[in-house]
This record gives sequence, C-alpha cells and structure tokens, in this order.
Amino acid sequence: MVTPYLPYPPASGGQIRTLNLLKYLSVKNEIYLVSLYKNENEKQYTKFLTKYCKEIHLCKRPEKPWQLKNILNSIFTTKPFLIVRNYSESAKDTIKRLLERVNFDVIHSETFYVMPHIPKTKVPILLVEQTIEYKVYKHFVDGLPLILRPFLNIDVLKLRYWERFYWNQATLVSTVSEHDKSIIKGEVKDIQTAIIPNGAGDEMFEPTIKQRNTIDPILLFLGNFFWLQNIEAAQFTIKKILPLLESRLQNFKIIIAGQQANKIKTNSNKVQIVEIEESDTEKVKKQYQSATLFIAPIFGPGGTRLKILAAMATGLPVVSTSVGIEGLSVKDNKHVLVANNKEEFVEKIFEALSNQELYKTLQLNSYYLAKNKYNWQSISRQLEKVYKNIKKADENRD
Repeated sequence: MVTPYLPYPPASGGQIRTLNLLKYLSVKNEIYLVSLYKNENEKQYTKFLTKYCKEIHLCKRPEKPWQLKNILNSIFTTKPFLIVRNYSESAKDTIKRLLERVNFDVIHSETFYVMPHIPKTKVPILLVEQTIEYKVYKHFVDGLPLILRPFLNIDVLKLRYWERFYWNQATLVSTVSEHDKSIIKGEVKDIQTAIIPNGAGDEMFEPTIKQRNTIDPILLFLGNFFWLQNIEAAQFTIKKILPLLESRLQNFKIIIAGQQANKIKTNSNKVQIVEIEESDTEKVKKQYQSATLFIAPIFGPGGTRLKILAAMATGLPVVSTSVGIEGLSVKDNKHVLVANNKEEFVEKIFEALSNQELYKTLQLNSYYLAKNKYNWQSISRQLEKVYKNIKKADENRD
C-alpha cells in the first residue's frame, strides 16, 4: 500500500480512511506500507502502525510545497504542482526494491499522485481515488482573482491530463462514491472501476442515541481548515447564515472547530472557534457529542465526507448542501436535511429544532444507515473482494 501521508495520527480524512482500512485488512493480509512524510517528527507515529503492517517504509518528500525547485518544476515540466510537491526519489527506489524482493499480489495506490513512484510491473494495481483532484483545484482557481486564473488553469489542465493518464495505468480504479465513479467512466472509456466508500470510525459510534438540547442549541461545523472547502463553509456560516439565524433564534451558539480553525475570524459572540490538535480524537468526539445540529455548507467538490459520517454515527442530525452529501446514500428529510442557500439553511435549521419528531427521525435513520453501511469492517471486506477479483483477473490473463 502506497500513501501520500503517514496514516497516523487520524487527523485528516485520508489518514482516518487509511488507518481504519489497515486495521481490518491486517487481519487476513500481509501489508507492506510505503508512506511519504514531510518532517522527521512524523516518524514517531510508526509505532501505532506496526501491529497492522509487516513492513513500514517512510520516504521523505519536500517538507514545504512552495519551494523554488517545486515551483520551477511545475512551470517548466509537463507535471502539475500536486505531483511535483509529492514526489520522492526515495519512494521510487523503495518500491522498486520491494518489487524485486517480495512476490506481491496487489499494489494498492491511495491517490493517483503517488503513482509516479510505481515502476512498470506485472503486479496488478488498484488505484483508489478519494476525490477527483482536478475538479477540486478548478474550483479553487475559479475563486481566485481573474488576473491569476490563466496561469493556474494551465496547472489544472496538466492535473487533469495526468490524473486520467494514471487511471489508465491502473488495473482497476476505485472511488468512494457512485458520483465520482460516473465522472471517471465518463472521461476514460472502458475503464474498470469499483466503489469502496468511506466510513465512520469505530470510536465515533454511540452505543445509544441520546436526546440533545434543542432549547439552547449548539450548531457545529468541524473540519480541517487546511482545505479550501472547509474555509469556504466556515465563512459562509459566519457571513451568510449567522445574520439570518439571529432574526429567528434567541439562544444558540455556533462552534467552528478543527485543525487550523484559528484561521477563521469572527467578531460575533455567537460564534466560538475551537482549535483541535491533529492527534486529539477525544476532543473531536466531544464536539460531536455536545452539539445539537451539524451544519455543512460545503459548495466545493471533493473531500471524503467523513465529517458527515461521523455526525451520523454519533446521532447528530445534519443540515448540508447537495454537494456536501454527494456520494452518500442519504435522502432529504429522511437521513439529512438539504439546503443550498442561506435562506434554506436557516429554514432547515429552524425546522429541525422546532419539530421533535423530525429531529428524532433524522437521528435514527442516519445512525442506522451509518452503522449498517458505513462501518470500516464491512468496507474492508468489500476491498478484500476487489483485491481477490483483481488477482483472479490477472491470473486469467496470464
């Protein structure tokens, strides 16, 4: 398994996903993990992964993305910045030596931009795309001043080209949702695909669904504010939703929490910013447990939707945009409430808080959907079937 990050601590959606997959896959499989890392401090976390992996190989990539070398390489070569900043000569050499030494059944590449490290091989490759990267970057570029867009759109075009190139290099491409699968199938003819969804961590599932305070409600948005989509969501909450909410509700509080949450600025006494360290999973869980509603005004594509799955697992009703729940098997008014503008958000929030029957319906339906479909144990079994099918198909070709 090749990953662009060390899967510990479970600080980002990708790390949470990989860590949980390792946990369950290790029961029946021997895993050789090759992970990129940025700084020496990360090496301390390998001790949390040794029980899941036969071997762990850490390979250094550039610590800071905006280095002159990276910028020049992305300007004067055909490779996009995302590939350049995640490239590691050490990883390429390590994988080459592993392939010479070990008879692998499958190479699992977690994201397309680690594919350049994998040499030409007869070992079947499963490429897992957590998101369609070029669409995420295009959304980012479209939000920038006009004067910057032409140059950065070149990088978006390069990103799209190489993303498609590596889809074709893989034996099979897996996505986290039907939505992303349909995008890939629409762009690359005759490609073999599968869906391996995301899940909620075992620690997030509450043993029972409890009553929450709807009289003095707490509205929560939690995410990693390294990502543009989460910053946009927080700013939309403060600038668009908050003013309208104040005219409808008296006693409420909005909590914006997560890594780098201090990036978010507000003067309102109704909004509390909560910074959460990357390894503080207990603090994350506490935020979900104490909130009344989870709001997700996410308008940018991409992301792993793990924050919404976590809310569902804790029995916390969700109000989200259509984009925010894209790829999840949820229905409006049954599992979540869907709102796509500021007026709809305020209306849906007020509706959930004032209608106890609806509130309980959302709690129960979303909780049991997460428990039955979005748990990592069953997701790992799906992935094992994909591994076996790839291996079997490869043997039949031989």
